[in-house]
Amino acid sequence: MRTALQSPYPPLTGAAAVQASAAPQALVRAVPLRSALAQAPGAAAARKPLVERWLASRWSGWLSSLLLLALWSVATWLEWMPEQVLVSPLRVLLTGWEMAQSGELWDNLGVSLYRLFVGFGVGSIAGVVFGVLLGLSSGLRAYVEPTFNVLRQLPTVALIPLFILVFGIGESFKVFIVIKATFFVVGLAVHDAVRTLSPRYREVAQIYCFSRWQVIRSIVLPSIIPATLTGVRIALSRAWMVLVGAELLAAESGLGQMMELGRQMFRLDIVMLGVVLTGVIGFSLDRGFRMLERYLMRWKRS
Repeated sequence: MRTALQSPYPPLTGAAAVQASAAPQALVRAVPLRSALAQAPGAAAARKPLVERWLASRWSGWLSSLLLLALWSVATWLEWMPEQVLVSPLRVLLTGWEMAQSGELWDNLGVSLYRLFVGFGVGSIAGVVFGVLLGLSSGLRAYVEPTFNVLRQLPTVALIPLFILVFGIGESFKVFIVIKATFFVVGLAVHDAVRTLSPRYREVAQIYCFSRWQVIRSIVLPSIIPATLTGVRIALSRAWMVLVGAELLAAESGLGQMMELGRQMFRLDIVMLGVVLTGVIGFSLDRGFRMLERYLMRWKRS
């Protein structure tokens, strides 16, 4: 017969036995409690260093702008550069207030934004239509794609003298410059989006016997919305930069012309005001379009 093994230690009796039996139960209760405390949001946030918590906050993106503004203020206060070269932020702010009170600032901004939105609207619509047709038609792509790729490589600024000779220095010149800067970016984005559509979509269209217009309306256009929005956002920023550059070279009004006139009069405060406004408006346009893009694509997140 098999004999049971006996422990060499005497059995526990009394209070010691009660404590020994209660110890495993206390351990079982303590383990979930510690895991719950470790998974609590407050505990995880408390373990993060201060730098990581600051970088994760929404206000961390403004730190670089505040540091640049502080460096600009210190440089002018310590006179690292002559006042004729680098003016103080306070002087730029006062100049902007004076020009806003006189209405000159709003007139120039209104003209520039009008040119931007008109040219951007026409260029975006034409780019979407051209990109869809180029992506769907192999015959059109064989004839037009080489020329399209050559023209989109030409810098828009390099075409300004040619545009001035053709359209003069009136409003048409600036609007066509914006159209050119927008059309090729949007057209390329839409063309690539159409070319990379899954073949399954076209198989579904063949099963249901869709017409060409039904394929474009029900399959192509909904599928290329994300890529199209990204291309339009990039084109908007590029069009704004090109427009200000064109106004610097040849314009009778606008933000770029305001900066050029300030340079001719040695008013560096007006020049810096135009530089700051150009950056702020470009940032605002990009951020606003990103918000619109997130709103239109909210179904993708859900």
